[in-house]
Amino acid sequence: MKDKMEVPLFDLTRQYEKLRKDVLKKLDAVFTSGNVVMGSNVKALEEEIAKYINVKYAIGVANGSDALRISVQALGIKEGDYVITTPYTFFATASAIVLNGATPIFVDVEDKYYNLDLDKVEDLLENHPEKEKIKAIIPVHLFGKTVDLERLEKIRENYNVKIIEDAAQSIGSVWQYKNGERKFSGSIGDLGIFSFFPTKNLGGYGDGGMVVTNDADLADRVRKLRVHGAAKKYYHDEVGYNSRLDEVQASILRIKLNNLDEYIDKRIKKAKNYEELFELHNLNEDLSYPAYFNDRTHVYHQYVVTLNNPKDRDKLKKFLENKGVGTSIYYPLGLHLQKCFENLGYKEGNFPVAEKASKSTIALPMFPELTKKEQEYVVKCIKEFFSN
Repeated sequence: MKDKMEVPLFDLTRQYEKLRKDVLKKLDAVFTSGNVVMGSNVKALEEEIAKYINVKYAIGVANGSDALRISVQALGIKEGDYVITTPYTFFATASAIVLNGATPIFVDVEDKYYNLDLDKVEDLLENHPEKEKIKAIIPVHLFGKTVDLERLEKIRENYNVKIIEDAAQSIGSVWQYKNGERKFSGSIGDLGIFSFFPTKNLGGYGDGGMVVTNDADLADRVRKLRVHGAAKKYYHDEVGYNSRLDEVQASILRIKLNNLDEYIDKRIKKAKNYEELFELHNLNEDLSYPAYFNDRTHVYHQYVVTLNNPKDRDKLKKFLENKGVGTSIYYPLGLHLQKCFENLGYKEGNFPVAEKASKSTIALPMFPELTKKEQEYVVKCIKEFFSN
C-alpha cells in the first residue's frame, strides 16, 4: 500500500466544526451571566441526564473519578469492608475503593467482552471466607458494552450487596430483560456514575462527571459530599470534596446530549463497517472483534480487537503507527499487578483472562465522524501486516 493516510484514534475537532456556533453562543451566555459554577446549566443537565436514562436523581461532579470515590463514601463503605470489582479497567475504579479505606477484591473477566465474570462473582459471594465483609460490587460496562443488568439486580437481591455501576464508558447503552423491558446502564445500581472526559461518547471540553441514583437519601449525601460535606454553606456534616461541575462544561454537554443518540447510531454503524471489512479481508483467523449490536447493547466507546497471537500486538501497534493509524492499549497492566496494590497479595496468573487481554488487545480508531474510507484504510493496513 503506497498512499499513507493519517487516521486518528479519536478526533474532537470534527465534531466541534458542526457544533461551533451553538457552543460559542452557549459559552457567551454563561460568561455574560457571570455564574460559572453549578448554576442553571448544571441543574438543567442533571435533570436531562436523569430523564434520559430514567432515574430520579443526577448530581454533577468534577470528573468520573470523583463520581466513583464519592459513591463509595456515600454508601458508607469504610476500612474493613471489601468491594468486588474487575482488574481490567481504568485505575479509578479500584482507587475509589482504597481511598475510602476499603479493600478491593478483584474477580476475573469473561473472555468475550472483558466485563466482570458474574459466575465468578457469585462464587465469591457464596464461598469467600469473610463474605460478610463484602459490601458492594462495582461492575464496569467496559468499552461501552452493557453488563447483564437483570442478573446484577438478582445478585444484589440474593446476596444483600450494594451495586455501583461504573458506566463511565457506556452512557446510552441498554440491556433487554427477559420480559422485554429495556434499562440503561447506570440506572439499576444503588448508584451509577458517568464520566464526561472529552473522549467519551458524551464528552465535554474538559473534565466532568455525574452520579445517578433512585435513592433520595443517597442523592442528598452525594450533593453534600461534592461541596465539602456541606448541606448548607460553611456548615459541614462530614469531610467531603471540592468536586463541582462547572457551567462551561454543563452548557456544552447539554448541546451534545441532544445529539447523543445520533452519535451512538454512528458508532454502531462504524462497528458494522469494521465487521464487514474484517470478513471481506479474511482476518477472522488473525483477530477477534466485538460483535455488531444494533440494539445499543454495545455503544462502542472504544473499538477493541483481540489478536489471536498476543506476540503480534505490539508489532501491529508499531506497524499501524508507521502507517499513520492511531491506536491505544486498554489496559497494558492489570490493576492486580500494579505496584500500588502489591500489598493486596495478587500475583501474575491470578486472573488469566484479564492478563491475556492486557497483552493481546488493541483499540482501533472509533468516533462518530470517522469515515468509511478511513476504516477501509485501517483494515487494509491490518491485512498488510498479517500478509507479510
